[in-house]
Amino acid sequence: MANYHRNNVENVVLGHHHRSKSASVAGHTFRLCTAASFRRLIFDAVSCGASSRYAARSNTSSDGEKQQKQKPKTSSRKPNNAKSEKLSDLLSIAEAEADVETKKKEEKLEELKLLVKELQQHEEVDDSTKKKREAAAKVRLLAKEDLEVRGTLAMLGAIPPLVAMLDETELNDVDSLIASLYALLNLGIGNDANKAAIVKIGSVEKMLKFIESPDDLDSSVSEAIVANFLGLSALDSNKPMIGSSASISFLVRTLQSLDDKSSSQAKQDALRALYNLSIFPGNVSFILETDLVVFLVNSIGDMEVTERSLATLSNIVSTREGRKAISTVPDSIPILVDVLNWTDSPECQEKASYILMVMAHKSYGDKQAMIEAGVASSLLELSLLGSTLAQKRASRILEILRVDKGKQVSGSYGLGAAVSAPICGSSSARPDGGGGGRECFEEDEEMMSEEKKAVKQLVQQSLQNNMRKIVKRANLPHDIAPSDHFMSLTSSSTSKSLPF
Repeated sequence: MANYHRNNVENVVLGHHHRSKSASVAGHTFRLCTAASFRRLIFDAVSCGASSRYAARSNTSSDGEKQQKQKPKTSSRKPNNAKSEKLSDLLSIAEAEADVETKKKEEKLEELKLLVKELQQHEEVDDSTKKKREAAAKVRLLAKEDLEVRGTLAMLGAIPPLVAMLDETELNDVDSLIASLYALLNLGIGNDANKAAIVKIGSVEKMLKFIESPDDLDSSVSEAIVANFLGLSALDSNKPMIGSSASISFLVRTLQSLDDKSSSQAKQDALRALYNLSIFPGNVSFILETDLVVFLVNSIGDMEVTERSLATLSNIVSTREGRKAISTVPDSIPILVDVLNWTDSPECQEKASYILMVMAHKSYGDKQAMIEAGVASSLLELSLLGSTLAQKRASRILEILRVDKGKQVSGSYGLGAAVSAPICGSSSARPDGGGGGRECFEEDEEMMSEEKKAVKQLVQQSLQNNMRKIVKRANLPHDIAPSDHFMSLTSSSTSKSLPF
């Protein structure tokens, strides 16, 4: 096109020159173009040519820019394509894994359905007892550690046939009883809905049926029943139903009749089950019908069961009947006070101090028994060396002993007879306010001075005993003697230094 415009201009100029020359030669006349029209022709030709050249240059430059722009695009598309391909691979792998997982769950569900179907077989079917026993054993294993399986089996209806096995199975078929009992136990672990369903369907009565049987119960079956009572009693809604049955007496008998054939685990399970049942106040009356309180008090000192025994007594002491039952056990108060001295377990000290605190707050007779047992020195030591909770309870007991309706308790520490001041009524004084009242006042002062001496002596003995105990706990030489500074502190102490 540039050539066309160039030729056009040349033709215009040359044509004019040629025509003038030919005109001069041939002698013909012609009309010359005006200046304006000639400039227009030149302008059009030049502008067309320039635009065409500019267009060519711009086209070439734009093509180069496009190529430059396309280069990074092609280079940037490669990683994007790689990422997209990697993402698609991951998605495909995840889908494949999800499909595999779904298939496994479906297979597991079918297996559980078949298992429940075997449990629901009727007696008319041949070898139904054997198949049920094997199915119950499988349920026991599958539900042992898988919480999801426990819920699925319960939804499929595994609990009713397992409970029904307790009715259908004879007492001599120990394997079937063990399989069904432990299957029920594992189904209830960590699943409150299953625990409630097992009790509502009547499993407690069926378990007690074996206990009440005149035939001797196998120890392994007895331990399985105890374990079930422990698991089922952990649910608050089950506590009233289990406590109102004969399960408490069975658990107490299990504690009292343990021999070499029974394991220590059965003893622990029975004690923990009784603790769970004692949490519900309505079960305390059923507990008091047995000899459990006597057993618990006398078992204090056995490190294997002391803490659990104290915990159960802490629940029993919350009722009036429970406090009375504890008080009537011989030497119960000295045994509880002694716990504060021989054990270093914070839990035991806290529970023992709680029992003593409740009994001191509710009963004056128990308070006097504590004083006679030497509770003051034990409480002073506990208020210094015990845990935070034990210190608070010890301070509370000391305060209760101090505020004893105006009665002084110093004479009950083995230091002689009571030295409380006599109450002088108006009838003992003369009408003129003379000698009788003055004599009573002088006697009152003498008695108060004797009381201060007794309290001072008590403080010195208590502080010295505490120092010896602290030295003993610190593993220092036993023959260490208190320093002169400490002796001076104890000798200068007054009744005001007492925290009670």
